[in-house]
Amino acid sequence: MAVKINRGNALVALNLTAMIDVVLLLLIYFMVASRLSEDERTVEIPLPSAANAMPMTAEPSELVVNIDEKGTFIVDDKVIKPNELEALITRAVVDNPLRPAVIIRADRRVPFQAPISVMDVCIKCGAAYSASIAEEEQ
Repeated sequence: MAVKINRGNALVALNLTAMIDVVLLLLIYFMVASRLSEDERTVEIPLPSAANAMPMTAEPSELVVNIDEKGTFIVDDKVIKPNELEALITRAVVDNPLRPAVIIRADRRVPFQAPISVMDVCIKCGAAYSASIAEEEQ
């Protein structure tokens, strides 16, 4: 004799009320949002402009200061004297008001005074800095 299992009627009719509520809420949201964006485009307002404006989303320019094992400063493949470094960082601060970052890359064999003097100049000029020690190439 075969046993008959009654599985019930739970899966026969799904309750779609919650899904319909969410769909209607999304429909109302997109209808209102599209209406507001149309209002923005139809009103003709001459917007102010600035000749020297910079976008707020611009990434700050980074000035990379490389220091070789002798303590020589190299910026953009040019050897820079210590007194020229301050003028270069000051110009970078003036050119980029979003607080430019100075990246200090030092050879691991360089004396501590060279990277510390660059950090000191950065603090004096008001520039943010980060330092790293370059590993020896093998």
